Amino acid sequence: MLILERKLNERILIGDDIVVTLVAARNGKVRLAVEAPREVTILRQEVFERQQKAKELANGLVQ
Repeated sequence: MLILERKLNERILIGDDIVVTLVAARNGKVRLAVEAPREVTILRQEVFERQQKAKELANGLVQ
């Protein structure tokens, strides 16, 4: 795991075509802007986990 510190409006580059920018930080929360090609799926972890559980339920893998 890579841990980085960023100041407001500083960016992190991922590969050749993904840019993450810190756009706000206050009250223990940060806002990030993610620029990526349309074919790259970007999900919050809780949304991803919800989707995985729904797939498992649909496939009869969870009781």
